[in-house]
Amino acid sequence: MGQPGSVAPFKKPDTAPSAAAKPRGRKFLRQNELVDRVQAYQPDASDDELNKAYVFAVMKHGQQLRHSGDPYFAHPVAVAGLLTDLRMDQSTIIAGLLHDVVEDCDVSVDDIRGLFGKDVAELVDGVTKLPKVTGSNSPRALIQAENFQKFILATTKDIRVLLVKLADRLHNMRTIEFMPTEESRLRISRETLDIYAPLARRVGLSIFAGELEDLAFRQVNPVAYAAISKRLEELTTDDTSILDRIRSDIETVMLARGIRGELKGRMKRPYSIWRKLENKSISFKDLGDVFAYRLIVPTTDDCYRALGAAHQQWAALSEKFADYISVPKPNGYRSLHTTFLGPGNRRVELQIRTTDMEAVAERGVAAHWKYKNSQYGFDAESAREAGLDAEGELIEFADMLKHGGSPEEFLEHAKLQMYRDSVFVFTPKGQLVRLPAGATPLDFAYAVHTEIGDTTIGARINGQERPLRTALENGDTVEIQRGTKPAAQPHWENLAVTGRARSAIRRLTRVAERGEFIAIGRRLIEHALRRIGLDPAEVDQAEMTERAGFEKADALAEAIGRGRLSTADMLEKAFPGLDDPGRQASASRDQDGPSLVAGGEMTAGVTMHLAECCSPLPGDRIIGVLIPEKGIEVHVIDCARLADYEGQADHWLDLRWKPKGDADALAVGRIHVTTANRRGALALLAKTVSDAQGNIINVKTLKRSPDFFDFEFDVEVEDSKRLTQIVAALRALAVVDSAERVKG
Repeated sequence: MGQPGSVAPFKKPDTAPSAAAKPRGRKFLRQNELVDRVQAYQPDASDDELNKAYVFAVMKHGQQLRHSGDPYFAHPVAVAGLLTDLRMDQSTIIAGLLHDVVEDCDVSVDDIRGLFGKDVAELVDGVTKLPKVTGSNSPRALIQAENFQKFILATTKDIRVLLVKLADRLHNMRTIEFMPTEESRLRISRETLDIYAPLARRVGLSIFAGELEDLAFRQVNPVAYAAISKRLEELTTDDTSILDRIRSDIETVMLARGIRGELKGRMKRPYSIWRKLENKSISFKDLGDVFAYRLIVPTTDDCYRALGAAHQQWAALSEKFADYISVPKPNGYRSLHTTFLGPGNRRVELQIRTTDMEAVAERGVAAHWKYKNSQYGFDAESAREAGLDAEGELIEFADMLKHGGSPEEFLEHAKLQMYRDSVFVFTPKGQLVRLPAGATPLDFAYAVHTEIGDTTIGARINGQERPLRTALENGDTVEIQRGTKPAAQPHWENLAVTGRARSAIRRLTRVAERGEFIAIGRRLIEHALRRIGLDPAEVDQAEMTERAGFEKADALAEAIGRGRLSTADMLEKAFPGLDDPGRQASASRDQDGPSLVAGGEMTAGVTMHLAECCSPLPGDRIIGVLIPEKGIEVHVIDCARLADYEGQADHWLDLRWKPKGDADALAVGRIHVTTANRRGALALLAKTVSDAQGNIINVKTLKRSPDFFDFEFDVEVEDSKRLTQIVAALRALAVVDSAERVKG
């Protein structure tokens, strides 16, 4: 806190590179300077351990040079210096000094553990990239995704890993101009904008996030960066008198009401302005809040008193007011924001906060490292009181890791998670749940608990049943309706926006898919055994599995169900010498065959797919064809497409509809209608279908002439009998020349 009533000078934006961005010839942070910095806020930090780590880093990096020509050890020393700015504990500072020795030197994590302890070793391991595989042809995107997954896993266990990584990235970005190629500069800068700057904001580290964004923006779009920087410089030159008057007026108004503190002026950063220009499709001259002021006062009560004083003096813009003290941002940020019309009818943004709030606004999670119970470390209790739950901010990433999936999937979902604004909704018991803007009830269900999401069948929003695709709004109360067991609904992935929900849905689908492929494989194995005259019940399944080259029966069944192994090959391995008389025949007609359709062991859209060529309906005689890695494609028995699969008996499966399918299921049949070109003909056709208890879900005009129209209707019906009745009703119309069910 400055002297009462003091006003900090309004600083012009520093558009030139900082001194740190010009490392050649600069004075590096020396051992004693680093130790002094750490002991200034952590007096019990060991100078022996800090000195040992400093010397170890210098020795191990030896004669290595950076692209700038500086000795390589200058980088870890600079990273350690940045961490002292955040007032991090001794272990984190040492990890900053050593963060590259495992990756770039002949040093192992075990070596670090032996010399500096388990705590430092785990931090260094968390920041270290996965070892490069000699001769690997893995694409860079996969390598990046795998490294990010490892890094996030370490971060969810210890937030300090993230802080070391952010300090490392910030110093690398400050020296990015020395990278040898434009491709590498752009790749690193885009990665910074996509991943590291959003992560910094997520944990409230705005002083890092803002600089990371500007440094990366300067590389990714240098023309826009230069143009905005020039415009900002012109504004500070042109409007000096106005800005001085605004500062003076704010100070005068506050002092008149006995409100004392420190007033700071700042200018929006180039990247922040660029995002606003992009998102709001406005020009630079339309920006009304390029300049902002921060009023730092002693207490929360002073914050609201200052807000009242400002609103009494100037006309406030209601749409620009936000109270982040009563409802903090998820990263712990607390402040009052208001915008009013000041001198010269100029918009003035004023942020009002206490000294503690200012520390959190600048350093986020790093502001909560302090002494507690005679130990210097992270004070989780004070962080939660300030509105920041560091673990909660990363829990979505931890959940995504639990759900498995590929590293690329994880990275994709993580980016989506980091870039969304928030919406706040409530459970029926009044618990507040934060979700990304655009989130749906499915996202809400998975945010509350994975098991709730897995068993979701519907939702009530503010007491009314609403579709699961409904976008939630601030203040909504959401009640999830649940089924009795988890059910894979693959199309649900398109209804969710959070990475947590999407990865959970994919995991649920994968689990269900594997079970269904195993079921398909078992049926195909049974058919194959019967073809060679063996009773499946009398076959030694364990011996057959082993002979086929598998350890477990489920693994064999899955391989066959997915089409990775044919039953013919399995029979040849398990029963050499036995002839397969059905190898060239069509599928056997097994009256006790699998009832896999319409609610059986297969799920529509997962492993069961109704063929579009013939649109099978309950009541039709059907046959299944195994499509490798897709599942069973269901055709009517007389579909012309089945000729394509002749000679593949081990891929055929005889199917029948379950009674449940006849009673409850709705399927889609296709009808081709040729009708006279008369006014009202289409309306008459639609009415006839409706009267016959069909539901038209799609209409396509195939041909149009002066006399006739050819239409194709997709009609939702309960079975083939209903579709036959609809076709007959259409044929009875005077305007209809012909009506036929489409089967191929």
